[in-house]
Amino acid sequence: MFKRTVLALAAAMLAPGAGVMAQQASMTFFVTSTGLGKGADLGGLAGADAHCQSLAKAAGATAATWHAYLSTQGDGAVNARDRIGKGPWQNAKGVVIARSVDDLHSASNNLTKQTALSEKGDVINGFGDKPNRHDALTGSTPDGRAFPAEQDRTCKNWTSSTQGSAMLGHIDRHGLDNSEAAQSWNSSHPSRGPDGGCSQADLRSTGGDGLFYCFAVN
Repeated sequence: MFKRTVLALAAAMLAPGAGVMAQQASMTFFVTSTGLGKGADLGGLAGADAHCQSLAKAAGATAATWHAYLSTQGDGAVNARDRIGKGPWQNAKGVVIARSVDDLHSASNNLTKQTALSEKGDVINGFGDKPNRHDALTGSTPDGRAFPAEQDRTCKNWTSSTQGSAMLGHIDRHGLDNSEAAQSWNSSHPSRGPDGGCSQADLRSTGGDGLFYCFAVN
């Protein structure tokens, strides 16, 4: 019986996809494969975190707690960099994207189109792809902090699809030019569109889909 059990376990480990499943289990970072469908209205930080948690669980990740990389403004403002743990973080294929919060917000981080993967291990459509989905909701400055309260860059702290605008990063770190902003993963440009900036249509009009970054909190 013991021998048969060992052989069965060995066969399972060698089965196609077993290595991928193991990597996804240890995943601590991903880009949401899908948004919530209501533009930048995510139900606040709690709703965004719950979406991260749900996607991670469905993908087989074993990390217990997930937070969205999002800042909020005004009274009780929250900095995105302060809510994602200490690192290091790795994607669904086991590639380390940053070793610490400071590393994540430096030029030495390993975030690229090929490494900023979804929870399923898929590359997110970027500049030049159809449809382009490279805009990530962050509401953050380049160093991962909140904007002043008078500049709405969080669509009413992620509760509105009709008012305000959202600061967006480029998941693929690419845009119409090679400017620093176009290459920023977390602070490229504010959202804009026919409805102002926070609706699903607005986000799609500039190359987004209401996606955002999720980190396992260590």
